[in-house]
Amino acid sequence: MRKKSKLLKIFDQSDIGSLPRIFLSSIIIILFFYSAPKIINYKSNEFHNKSKEVLVYTLNNEIKSGETKILDERDLLVDIFTLNDLETDTVRLNASTIKQLFEDTDYKLKDVREKKLVKPVALTLLPAEIKLIENTEKRKEFFIQIILPLILKENNNIRLDRKRLFSIINKSNNTNLEKKWLEKKYKQYGIPSRDLSILKIRMDEIPVSLAIAQAAKETGWGTSRFAQEGNALFGQWTWSGEGLKPKDSDKNEGHKVMKFNVLQASVRAYQRNLNTHSSYQEFRKQRAKLRDEGRPLNSIILSKFLNQYAETGNQYVEVLQKIITQNKLQDFDDAKLLPSSVELESLI
Repeated sequence: MRKKSKLLKIFDQSDIGSLPRIFLSSIIIILFFYSAPKIINYKSNEFHNKSKEVLVYTLNNEIKSGETKILDERDLLVDIFTLNDLETDTVRLNASTIKQLFEDTDYKLKDVREKKLVKPVALTLLPAEIKLIENTEKRKEFFIQIILPLILKENNNIRLDRKRLFSIINKSNNTNLEKKWLEKKYKQYGIPSRDLSILKIRMDEIPVSLAIAQAAKETGWGTSRFAQEGNALFGQWTWSGEGLKPKDSDKNEGHKVMKFNVLQASVRAYQRNLNTHSSYQEFRKQRAKLRDEGRPLNSIILSKFLNQYAETGNQYVEVLQKIITQNKLQDFDDAKLLPSSVELESLI
């Protein structure tokens, strides 16, 4: 006959009554069923990469303990949804028309590298013919020409917001309009604690060279199916929004790659992702440190903190750094978008 365990022997002791035994048994059973799912869930999610999620957000540890609150994803992405709905009947220009447009506006990357000025040519869709450009260097240059103004535009938007934020911070009293603006930004950047210091860290630019490198890596320089069919420049995932299913995934399960009506929406969603998602907390801390030290936002340094963006981890970081250096993308970090409105003139 198998020997009884020490735990069972305890319950056999005559000095413990039936009621205490039942009570202790109940406590042990409750603790077991309470802790088991957590242990199982931890094990199953230990290596689960959520870094590319867009519509399934997790707030990060920048939020103070005790103040964590799940925000409506519509608050985080309302301006992206709005931009995405602006143009649903956009005409896709062919490559030759776009090249002619660049020539007519005298928009050349060689000039941008030297003069640091970019023509505000904002295209809404990638041309299908980009994958037919056999010369690799020409295809890369064409891709950069298309997305560079879009990235600069979003950085300008953040820069204007950041300028307004600092103006508010430096005032002892704020107007009702400023308070409403702050409330909007707290929701947009996922900060239920209404902490200005957190907003200051999150509301900041993404280095141009880093954004170009990630777009190049995620789309194969504009040739991927996700880029062509869904204007998805950064391969962001969604479980609940409209998107494109990877060909090798289960039809009824798994993620989709988020789909956009215009390229600008994809760039904005990418920036919001890096500025709010829990996977990029260290990225934001390092960016803030560079700011505090009065140093430029170095894409090589900051790329080290994007190892969670892809399942390949540090290998992904190495690829990004290689793309940045080999293509001299840091030449574009201090480029300015020529103003298309009075609002942006002061930024140049």
